[in-house]
Amino acid sequence: MSRRIALSAVAGAVVLAGAGAFALAYAGDGAPALAHSTARYTAPKDGRDGSFTFSTEVTAPSGLKSLKVLAWPEKSGLAAEPPTAAEMARAESARCRPSGGDTERCTYTVRVTAADAASFPRGSWHVAALATDTDGITALDTSAVDFTVG
Repeated sequence: MSRRIALSAVAGAVVLAGAGAFALAYAGDGAPALAHSTARYTAPKDGRDGSFTFSTEVTAPSGLKSLKVLAWPEKSGLAAEPPTAAEMARAESARCRPSGGDTERCTYTVRVTAADAASFPRGSWHVAALATDTDGITALDTSAVDFTVG
């Protein structure tokens, strides 16, 4: 094999290896991902307020900037047309804490008064969550979890 052919082969291998390494590095910076989502509704009782709590784990390789949460009853306009990312951007934020690696544990809790509970439609409710990483990449889960208001 001539010296020029050998140098061309080596140069080509270096270029391919560099491109492969770049592709692997870039693949690690995907959109945020939600996992292990839960919701719990506790109705007010005996003069005490109740609560609604949503928890989830969010993995965001570049870091998590925010997690927005919105709950709505199944028998509403949102059931036919779930919220968009633009609409979710105006929702309330969860509190997030690092839980290891690229993952954060996020919790959203809101107090439910007796007046609130009286106005809530009974039945199935849905929760949507919008995760935004520090690079501005978003992930919208319009059916993160369901719960029941009894």
